[in-house]
Amino acid sequence: MAKPSHELTPSYSSLHLFGYTMRRHRRNEEWSLAKLSDLVSYDRTHLYRIEIGERRPPQDLAASLDIVFDTDKQFTLLWELVNKETFPNRYRRYMDYESRATVLQTYMAQSVDGLLQTEEYARAQLRAGNPHASEDELEEKVQARMGRKRLLTADPPSHLWGILDEAVIRRPVGGEAVMRRQLGHLAEFADSPTVKLQVLPFSHGEHALMGGSLTILRLKDHYSWVAYKEGNDFGQLFENQDEVTQFQLSYDLLRAYALPPKESAAFLRAAMEDSTLWEPPGI
Repeated sequence: MAKPSHELTPSYSSLHLFGYTMRRHRRNEEWSLAKLSDLVSYDRTHLYRIEIGERRPPQDLAASLDIVFDTDKQFTLLWELVNKETFPNRYRRYMDYESRATVLQTYMAQSVDGLLQTEEYARAQLRAGNPHASEDELEEKVQARMGRKRLLTADPPSHLWGILDEAVIRRPVGGEAVMRRQLGHLAEFADSPTVKLQVLPFSHGEHALMGGSLTILRLKDHYSWVAYKEGNDFGQLFENQDEVTQFQLSYDLLRAYALPPKESAAFLRAAMEDSTLWEPPGI
């Protein structure tokens, strides 16, 4: 039988552990939720739902709790566990690798990689994948996806090289306005210090990675590589170095045929202004 929502069960999940730890520190300080709300600038009801394990804590709240409780990144580290637990089991091993990657190389076949998505785009994509999810469930997944972006702003940051199939650009996820903002976001980062993006035009034709999206990770020891291949209903992690090498060769070949970053940025900006991009072709 399910436990009542007000019970704190720190061994049940990282979400419960976060709430339990937050309540324990608050009570040790003899603070009310209203007092903590004033200190961290979060609504008292929101904090209560986090304490009892009903809501996923935002990343910036974890950092604020470390400051007000003087806990030396304890809540930040707990948030990392909560964030990983939000993803389905089959992704978690990949997420562990991604958190240790210095270089990420990705081929985007049908949609923008989560590291480069706007919140609006992510919300539309996640809603399409689970149309019956509650707003709270959806928001939890959106924030988990946004949390992955810390890789690109860490010290030192990870570096991302992305190849976007033209199909990604021409599918208006979330509608025209959302897609225009997403394209603008991509154009802004296409030739930035930590991100390089290349567009693969339809005119290139067939290639070896047409079966789905691919991500190749170089880990911090600079010698280990892993690859993750994903389609609409599958995801497979490859850790065998011979297999990863074959994927790397296919990726390098595709990169040779894609537009350079500056030309890709221009391509993305032109797509933003193309009024026919969102219209069906004439008969």
